[in-house]
This record gives sequence, structure tokens and C-alpha cells, in this order.
Amino acid sequence: MRVVIGQGSCGIAAGAEKVRKALLAQNIEAELSITGCIGMCWLEPIVDIYDDNNELTRLVRVSEDDAAAIASFVTGGDKAAVEKLIVTEEDSEFLSKQTRIALRNCGIINPEQIDAYTEAGGYTALKKALGMTPEDVIEIIKTSGLAGRGGAGFPTWFKWNAARQSQGEEKYLICNADEGDPGAFMDRAVIESDPHNLIEGMLIGAYAIGAKHAVVYVRAEYPLAIKRLKNAIAQATEKGIIGENIFGSDFSCDFTIKAGAGAFVCGEETALIESLEGHRGMPRLKPPFPAQSGFWRKPSNINNVETFANVAWIVNNGGEAFAAMGTEGSKGTKVFAVTGKVKRSGLVEIPMGKTLRDVIFDIGGGMKTDKPFKAVQMGGPSGGCIPAELIDTVIDYKALGATGAIMGSGGMVVMDESTCMVGMAKFFLDFTAKESCGKCIHCRIGTKRMLEMLERITKGEGKEGDIELLEELCYSIKDGALCGLGQTAPNPVLTTIKYFRDEYEAHINEHKCPAGECSDLIEYKIVADKCKGCTLCARNCPVDAITGTVKQPHVINTEKCIKCGKCYQSCKFGAIIKE
Repeated sequence: MRVVIGQGSCGIAAGAEKVRKALLAQNIEAELSITGCIGMCWLEPIVDIYDDNNELTRLVRVSEDDAAAIASFVTGGDKAAVEKLIVTEEDSEFLSKQTRIALRNCGIINPEQIDAYTEAGGYTALKKALGMTPEDVIEIIKTSGLAGRGGAGFPTWFKWNAARQSQGEEKYLICNADEGDPGAFMDRAVIESDPHNLIEGMLIGAYAIGAKHAVVYVRAEYPLAIKRLKNAIAQATEKGIIGENIFGSDFSCDFTIKAGAGAFVCGEETALIESLEGHRGMPRLKPPFPAQSGFWRKPSNINNVETFANVAWIVNNGGEAFAAMGTEGSKGTKVFAVTGKVKRSGLVEIPMGKTLRDVIFDIGGGMKTDKPFKAVQMGGPSGGCIPAELIDTVIDYKALGATGAIMGSGGMVVMDESTCMVGMAKFFLDFTAKESCGKCIHCRIGTKRMLEMLERITKGEGKEGDIELLEELCYSIKDGALCGLGQTAPNPVLTTIKYFRDEYEAHINEHKCPAGECSDLIEYKIVADKCKGCTLCARNCPVDAITGTVKQPHVINTEKCIKCGKCYQSCKFGAIIKE
């Protein structure tokens, strides 16, 4: 028997460490180990039990109070003790409907043991690659059609080949793990759950371009990822997989980790290089491109975590196998972090060519609330909102780009009718305005002016012509900004204006928020005929704005009300309405 506890950041946050300690206290006669995130975040903590025939029983939403029942099942086979914890067939479809390559080991192997990775076929691709020429390795990546998974979708082989052909003995291979999009956690999950897969992919990339130095730039807000990556590097070094003459070849490569301070702009490759060199993270003018002059002005190649996580699989299975999945212009699979108003939130990996409906409704289970699906934000602050009428849009770079959104790194925030689209645009503009490095005027000043206008509109202080002025600002910033942060910052505004212009007009002309989300534009009232006088709303009001006697209709003092919504949330009779 093996008892495996999911201990990614999401699992630990949900209480997985308490579960592990409670199970240890039971002194179960079974191997007790950990794994990373399987991607079923809404079901955490998760405990997987494998019997002697390796048959799996998955327990979900486990608490420390369930430890005795689990011990009874493991030691005596009493399945009734854990029946209420066993994952349902419906929830299991979340994984069965996916095609996992980058996430193939996540939530399955122990991320803290190199032997677990090698037993799963780890480092065989590196051995295979070292028996080939670097040019042959690049050709496999070219055949696969693998494009950068960080957002731009640039052909990976082209970047590798450019760095390979650049003159110079000293070259650098850099992994961009500075995942900063709100709602995105794909790269974190891969590093926490399968760090050796990242290392193997990077070593193959380093061999292909002729680099002897590999660097992982990871944000400091990912302490568990950094801890497990450091552990994996130490284990690989001890076994001679990192260092001099790897696997007896002429190839040598060292690994270092740089913990970034969490600046979103450092996701842009030249700003990342500036930060690596100890400078403030600000983009450089291109050309020269990093392949010619990158880290310390040496030829450098930068790809993100998910890109490297595909490399070992491609080398082992052939470029044709990867290219067989996806669409003509977008090959392979893509990982998405599905969050928001969806029933099954977590990590989803699907072949390119599936639709948004496939992810949100088939795999994600549809809306968490009874309210209709309204839109999905793709690509984070650099992306855009795709409305319900485009739910059958195919997931590939070209099709998503045609909507005004982008693939991005893979963030997918699902919204229902309760979401204000003007407020959503304001949320992302607030983020990008704060994260602007300030190097160019268009981004530094333009995003600030746009944010101020959106703040006015959501307060009911919008003016005629604001929408047109916003659009004019958007295009000026896109045309004039130096780097991708500024060039894509207007996307959430442009797409919400394009698809939800009526909401902007309602805010400006009627001083109303159709979604009832902008607090300055709503008013709470009690419908006397429905009020039972239970006093629950009055007891929950933090400013005593509700008065009335027991079993009699209550009244809200609108001048005193701070519009926190506590009364609306607490009323069990639907007597409180938003206007």
C-alpha cells in the first residue's frame, strides 16, 4: 500500500500538511509520501491510495479528522469508512478529458526524489539528445512545431537556432519562471510538482545552443517552487546529470537560480536579463536580440517553464508525435489555469484546436453559480475578454488573436453575469499601471490616464466622449510603448469596449452598473412585503444602517449605508435588492 498526499501550494493552503501529520500519527503500515499538484484544485486536499496492484483510490476534500477513517481503509480494507471522500466519476472526467504532456508527472511522482523521476522515464531524453548533434536536436524541435508557451508563441527552434549560430564560447540558457499574470499558476505547478522535467528540458536546450550555463529566473513569491528546484538541482548534480561531462559526454552545464522581486515587467525577456545582471528590470531596445547579445551581452536563449516542460517528451517521442496534435498553425498541447466562476477550477492541458466551450463547460463543468456565462478573460493583463457568443472559438494563436485577446501564458478567468466588464477592465489596468517600469512615456503616463478615466466611469462620473477617448489612448499606447507590457496593456479595455460597449454607456449615461457590482452606482433597499423582520441583516450591518423591530419590515438608511453588501448576502428571504 502507498498513501500519497498532494502537496502543491494549493494543497498545502487547503490543509494538506495537517492531513499528512494526522496520517503520520496513525502509524499506518504503508508507505507515506507526497506528490505535487494534480490540477484538481477545487478538490484539495487530495490523498491518493495505491494498493499492492497499483490500483488507485482517490480521496478528495480530506481533512485531518479523516485520518482514522483512512487508516481503517488502508489497514483493513474498510472502503465504507472513506466512501464519502472518494472522488466522483463526474469530477474524475476533469483529468480523463485532458491530454497531458507538460503536466504528465504532476501529481503522480514525488517531486523531491530524483529516483521517482527516473523511474518514470526521466533523463532518457537527455541521454538520447547527447547521442545526437545539436543541429539534429533543433531539427526535432522544428518538426514538433513547439512555440513559446510564455505568450508570444514564437517558434522555439528558431530562437534555439539563432543562439546556436551566434558567435562566442560563452552562452546562456535562461528559463523565464517569472509568472506574474493574476490567476495564472501553470509554471509554479510544474516546478513544484516536476522540477526534474524542467531541468531535463533546459539541459537539452543548453546542449542544442551550446550553452554551459543555465539560469532559472523565478519569482520570490514561489518559495516552495524554489525549494524543490534547489533540491532537484542538488540531486542531479550529485548524480552527475548537472556539471562536467554529463553522461560521459563532452557537454558540461551548471545551474543557478535567481529569485526575482516580483516585477511583472520582468516577464519581458530583456527586462528579465537586466534584472539578472543586478539592474532595475527595464526592457532594452531590440535589436540586438538576446540570441546575439543577452545576459552579460553574451548570446542567450530564453523560454518559459511550460516550453521546456515539453522538450523531453518531444525528444523521446519524436517531433511528429507532438505535431500530430493541435492545429495547422498551433501544434501540441497547452496548459491553462482555469479560475473564476467555474465549478472545476485548476490546471487543464488540452491539445490546441479544442474550443473554449470544451475547457469551460466540458472539462471545467460550467458555471459555479446559477447565473449565465458572460465572458472569459484570456491572457491576463495582456489579454482580453471574450464574450459568451464566441464560446466556440478554437484555442489556437490565430483564432484567439482574431477576437482581440491572446493565448498568453495560459490564464483563463471565467465570469458570469454578476461581473462588471468595466470593473474588470479597471482591475487589469490598475495592475499594469502599477507594474509599468516607467521607462517609456506611453506606458508610464498612458496607462495611468486610462485608469483614472475608468475609475471615474465606475463611480458614475463618466462624461460623454470618454469611450472614444479611451479608444484613442489605447491605440496610442499600443503604437508607442517600448515593450510587450505597454503594447498589450490596452487589450482588456479594447475588448470590453468592443463586446460590452452597452455597459460603458450605462455607467456614463445612466449612472448604473448593469451587473450591480460597482458600489458607487448601486443602492440597497428592503422590499417590505418580503421582509420577515428576522433582524439578521441588521445584526450583520457593520455601521448600524438598518433599523426595525422584530417581525416587522426593516429599513436601510441609505446615507449611512457603506454598500458593503453584508445585508444582501445574509438575507434568506430575498427581501434585499440592489438597484
